[in-house]
Order: sequence, then C-alpha cells, then structure tokens
Amino acid sequence: MRPHFKIYNILNFNEMGLSPKLLMAVEELGFTKPTPIQEEVIPIVLNSEEDIVGLAQTGTGKTAAFGLPIIEQIDVQDKSVQALILAPTRELGIQISKDLQTFSKHINGLQVVPVYGGASIDTQIRAIKKGAQIIVATPGRMLDLIKRRAANISNIRTVVMDEADEMLNMGFREELNGILEKTPETKRTLLFSATMPKEVARIAKNYMEDPIEITVGQQNSGAENVRHIYYLVHARDRYLALKRIADINPDIYGIVFCRTRAETKDVADKLIKDGYNADALHGDLSQPQRDQVMKRFRERSLQMLVATDVAARGIDVNDISHIINYNLPEELEIYTHRSGRTGRAGKSGISIAIVNYREKSRIPQIEKIIRKKFEKLPVPNGPEICKKQLFKLIDRMEKVEVDETQIAPFMDAVNKKLSWLTKEDIIKRFVSLEFNRFLEYYKGAPDLNKKAESEKGKGDRGDRRDRQGGRDRRDRWDKKDGGSRGENRGRRGKSNFIKFFISIGKKDGVIPKNIIGMINDSTQDRDINIGTIDIRDSYSFFEVGDRYSEKVLNSLRNAKFKGRNVKIEITEEKERDNKRNKGKRRRK
Repeated sequence: MRPHFKIYNILNFNEMGLSPKLLMAVEELGFTKPTPIQEEVIPIVLNSEEDIVGLAQTGTGKTAAFGLPIIEQIDVQDKSVQALILAPTRELGIQISKDLQTFSKHINGLQVVPVYGGASIDTQIRAIKKGAQIIVATPGRMLDLIKRRAANISNIRTVVMDEADEMLNMGFREELNGILEKTPETKRTLLFSATMPKEVARIAKNYMEDPIEITVGQQNSGAENVRHIYYLVHARDRYLALKRIADINPDIYGIVFCRTRAETKDVADKLIKDGYNADALHGDLSQPQRDQVMKRFRERSLQMLVATDVAARGIDVNDISHIINYNLPEELEIYTHRSGRTGRAGKSGISIAIVNYREKSRIPQIEKIIRKKFEKLPVPNGPEICKKQLFKLIDRMEKVEVDETQIAPFMDAVNKKLSWLTKEDIIKRFVSLEFNRFLEYYKGAPDLNKKAESEKGKGDRGDRRDRQGGRDRRDRWDKKDGGSRGENRGRRGKSNFIKFFISIGKKDGVIPKNIIGMINDSTQDRDINIGTIDIRDSYSFFEVGDRYSEKVLNSLRNAKFKGRNVKIEITEEKERDNKRNKGKRRRK
C-alpha cells in the first residue's frame, strides 16, 4: 500500500467539487467544515480512480467521506447497481442507508436500498428490481441475493467495505470473498477499518490494486477529549456500582456494554425494575423491536441503553455523555470502539470501566492500546450521591419555566392551602417529596470501596478461581451478581435451550465470537437464539433455542475451524456416551 501525502487544502465543502444539490443537503445537515477523513478521501474519490484503505475510528465521519463522492458519480438514468456498500451489522447498514438517502434527497431518481438478515428477502428483492443504484448490505444477505440471481453486481463501479475488521471478527471472511469474486476487475474498492489485522491486509492485497493508505489519527488511539475512568469492585458488587455511577450522574445519556445477550437482558431488567430509564438492545429482539428501542434512545426518552458489542454496531448517536463497560471486552481493542462513541464533534465524554480484581491487570494493556491513562476513582458513596441529586433537583427548580397565565387561577387556592407553613417548611417538604427515595435507599448503604479493601484477600482467591474456570469466567455470571449456576439452569430451561458440545476450545484459539460466527455462517441464519457459551481447554459448550437445534446440528456436521474438522454433538448424547463407557470399563 502507498501512503497518502496530502496535497489538498480544503476549507469547506464548497471547494470540493460537489454538485449544488449535494451541497444543499450538506448545508441543511449543518455540516460546515469537513472532518479529517472527509477532507482526505472526498477529493481522491472525485478526482481519481485509486483504491483507498482508510484507517479511522468510529465517529470520524466515514459515511460522508465515501457517501458524498459516490452519490456524485451515480448516473441516475442508469437503474443498474453502480455501488455496493458492505457493513457488518444491519444496524450499521440501516444507518448508512439513511445517511445516503439524506445526502441525496434533492437528487431525483437516485435509489438506495438496504438489505440485511432478519427482514423479508422478497421485499428486498422487489426493491432491487425496481432499480437500485446503491445497495447497502450485510455480507450474508448480499451473498444470498447473488446466489439467487436477485442482485447483479457484475457492472458495479465502486465497492465499499466499512468496518472491515469487525466484519472479519464476526466470521464474514468467506462471504466477503464470495461477493468480491463476483465484482468486475475494473471497479474501485474503498476499505475502511479501525485496525489493520492480517485478515484485513489480506483482503486488501487480494482485491485491491496498489491502494492508497490514509490514516486519520493514530490507530486504536482513544479520542482526545474522552476521559477514561475505572472503578475497582468485587464481581458481586458490579451492579451496585453501576447504579451508583448512574445516580452520581443524573444527566447521564449513555450506553452500558455487556458481553452476552443474557447479561444484557439481566442488567436492563434490573435497571428498569429499580426505576431507571433504561432498555436493552440485543440479538433476540425483532427488527421492529430494535427500531423502537433505538428510536426512544435517539429521542432521549431513554437515558441508558444496555447493549452487546454486536448489537451496538452501527449506533450513530450524537452527544452520548458516558460509555460504561459493565465488563471489559474479551478483545481489548474493542474498548476503543466502545469509548469512541462518546466525545465526538469536539465535545467531551467519559468512558467508565467497572473492573473486578481478576480484570485489574487488563487496564495497563488497554492504556497501551489507547495511549492514555485511566483514572482510578472510588465508587461514589451514599452522602456524595444524595448531595449531587439534591443540587440537581434544586437546579431544575431554579430553571423551570413558569407560565403565569396558566398557573394564576390556582395560586389563591395554593397559597391558602400552604398558608400555615413557613417558607423553610415548604422548602423542606418540596425537597423531601422528590428526594426521599434516595435518602431511604442510601441510608446505611455500605461503602463499596471499604468493602473491597476489607475482603481483598478473599477477592484474590475468588479471582484465582475465576481464572481457573469458576463462576465468573467469561460468559458465566457471578453467583451474587446474576444468580447461581443452578438458578441460571432454571432460567435457561424456561427458555427451552439445547446444549451442544463442540470439539474446539481455548487451545485452538477459540473465543465466543468464533462459535457465533460458525453458527451464523453454517446456518445462514443470524436470528438463531444463542445462549451461554462456555469455552474449555480442548472443547466448548454452547446453547441454542430448541427450535433451532436440528438446523444447527445438521449445518455444523461438516464444519471446519482453521482447517480442522469439528465434531458437534448434543450434550446429553455426549454425557450418555461417557457414562456408558465408564460402565463398560468398570465391568471389565
């Protein structure tokens, strides 16, 4: 790849050579000065045929960087597919599609069609046949459409792979290869990624011709205006710490990241039950449900969105104040993606990690990746939270707008009703009316920091057990934090999960994402309900909803992982075989 030596000095969008109709849309969106990635990419796409590898973090304005020049070059008289944009998740695909439709709203005849799993493929086929110059797609659904001959990409001019590293992390390598093999050699390819792992470099080498590399900022670096904080607690106190973080930040508007969909549901359910303005975003939701949750979050009728990393891909929401890592991600580079969702457009943001003793050693590793230091802060205590909430209440009262006309008819009756109270009594009652629940909840509440220090020895022993495969290992829940293993089995039983054995484990380099990717790739179905994933040394267990069990079993029978044949069985069958073999050995 060739590095790009910047020769442009762009001051605003008007100087980039965009058409008046595009500039009108840009102006209506309030865009004035291009972001660094836009300033670098747009002129190259408009003025050359070069392939581009763009290394930039989430939230840097990549969609406009490739979207505006692609729209500029579309021939609206030609109804064939001229550009294909690939994204890792349907959320990101939908968001890109909406952005392109907004950019092109003054251009008659230009059609952008999003295609993704979890929605009617027949409806998507009809939309493409009506004429789609730009398709925005997830890899699995796009390859399905190609195989059905429902989408012809043999004459496309531009292919964009957005968040290529995430697509490969999610197991889309074969789909990407299958799609790119169907594209013409004369096309231009634009690849955008936050990181440049070997798999992404291989895609660039195989399908791009001497691409220009454009790097905006340092790879994996944290946003300059994001403050990074961690709180050290025992695993069983993680949810209590989360509540205190929310209470000490009454104006919080943020995303809480969990590792698994089960944990996401559990945390969101607890927050809702405890009166917090929260909801969950995870893979078990239907598309209408996901759309409704995101609509509420964008409208700020939700303060906290609890999500898995996969479900949160494509969330493009401005002014997020806090990112909370309920658990640190298994792959530490993902922390950069998470924290990059706050501190955008020159605004400040806070990224918080709730860390137990087992995870403490990972903080310096993340600091090396983001090239920033974390602040270790004590978990807020009851008096601090009550003080913060009280002054927030008083601030709201000071700033409330009084409609004299509307309230005047009631004031005589109100004054008469309260005439026996002094000014001081009225203030006390007003404060107590709104504030009593905090005073009551935090009355005698333990100091989680002192608790952690006094039990540090026990915590270290517990953390050692966790590393050896105890209750808090990866996708298992801590006994006091989310229920015992027995309780979880009961919960899973109600959901009718079937448990599978698979003959690959940690020694093979397996992480939960790999197993999810194998299930998705083999079944071509991304709506399968996947439960707990338990990675052991040389084998693993995973759960799927019972109505998918036959499909998963049949689809994975000939599966391979890193070239090695994989054996899969329903766990109960495996356990019966083991018992039968033990019985035979005893009889001998």
